[in-house]
Amino acid sequence: MEFLVHIAEGFIGMFQQGGKTFVGLLTGIVPTLICLITVINALIKFVGEERINKFAQKTTKYAVLRYTIFPILAVFFMTNPMCYSFGKFLPERQKPAFYDSAVSFVHPITGLFAHANASELFVYLGIANGITALNLSLGPLAIRYFLVGIVVILIRGLVTEWITASMMRKRESQAL
Repeated sequence: MEFLVHIAEGFIGMFQQGGKTFVGLLTGIVPTLICLITVINALIKFVGEERINKFAQKTTKYAVLRYTIFPILAVFFMTNPMCYSFGKFLPERQKPAFYDSAVSFVHPITGLFAHANASELFVYLGIANGITALNLSLGPLAIRYFLVGIVVILIRGLVTEWITASMMRKRESQAL
């Protein structure tokens, strides 16, 4: 009988923990995201959606810019997770690759600009503790993270764009 009570308590405990996580999200990141979305949408309205779209088109015209400058701007200004909303300025065929680039850049930017992904700062700080224990400067580490991050997001963006295009062609050929 005690075994069944233990299972029942564990079962309901799982849902209680889920409820605590849900409340944590509702009192933590959700209001922040709602405020950020509201401000960004207001900014887009003030500046003008046409101007924002023109700027986005200029910074995404070439794949090199689309998977370097555009995700860097998104992550720097919008931070994680709001940076992914920059994808709305891209055609559907480029959105997966942009997301892949942006999500891949939220860690490399942390060393120089901690505000961009403060929730994951512990990853960088864990490595930084080892560097400082060796009495080395963190500056070169942060810069290397940033530069390597740019190379990685470019490669990931190009590969994901190629995969997306292949999958779209396959789907179109199957539809015929």
